[in-house]
Amino acid sequence: MCGNLFITAGILAALVPLAHSAERITLRNGFEMRCDHHAKVEGRVRLYLSPGEDSYIERLPEDIVSVETVPDPPAPKPAGTVSSSPDAANPALRQDAKLSPADLHEMLNKAGHEHNVDVDLLASLVKAESGGNAHAVSRAGARGLMQLMPSTAKDLGVEDSFQPDENVRGGSAYLDELLTRYHDNIALALAAYNAGPDAVDKYHGVPPYRETRAYVAYVIHEFNRRVLAREAEAKRAAAQARLAAASALAPRENHSR
Repeated sequence: MCGNLFITAGILAALVPLAHSAERITLRNGFEMRCDHHAKVEGRVRLYLSPGEDSYIERLPEDIVSVETVPDPPAPKPAGTVSSSPDAANPALRQDAKLSPADLHEMLNKAGHEHNVDVDLLASLVKAESGGNAHAVSRAGARGLMQLMPSTAKDLGVEDSFQPDENVRGGSAYLDELLTRYHDNIALALAAYNAGPDAVDKYHGVPPYRETRAYVAYVIHEFNRRVLAREAEAKRAAAQARLAAASALAPRENHSR
């Protein structure tokens, strides 16, 4: 079981340069990273990691060799498309195709806690893999929400990849294994999930496959979006709690006077 994942957009962008961005930054040391936009502030360059102004890292102007505007990575077509195979036509299998968002969230939340994998990362992967279609089948034969190949599903003890709970359990366990293998490097784990660990090991990093690079960028971008939304909601809830506490205290203060 792997340790806690990096869950903030800032940490992700600093450690995983393939995250979604609108600009590619080339540093003097040869390293490339991506950011949403940049600005010069008080003699330093701020590289903003998201569309807002809250998440950024700073660099000296002389550390930056070039700034290149790049288009958003295209959202990869869901790896699964509904197959016309007998399995997909089976009414017993179709009954789970309309899985509610609440049911899916509950499954992902349970699997995430069991394997210590961030729920938003699992949700982002499911969105890229199947779009939430429990009976998606890819051209290569990957099945279900997290697009498990039959051989992988068998190794994971998944008997029916079209059963959402089994698929999520198996896919989450597999992602956990990959995160452990690559020391919680999310980009490498996602690349291995998409292209296989052998490809990642062969190239000592994210393989130079267009599909895989777009896939990694898309999932991390979606993960960043979900994390920022989660953090914003937590701040709103905390502010509302403080306001409620202050309102409850006010009558007591007036009464004491």
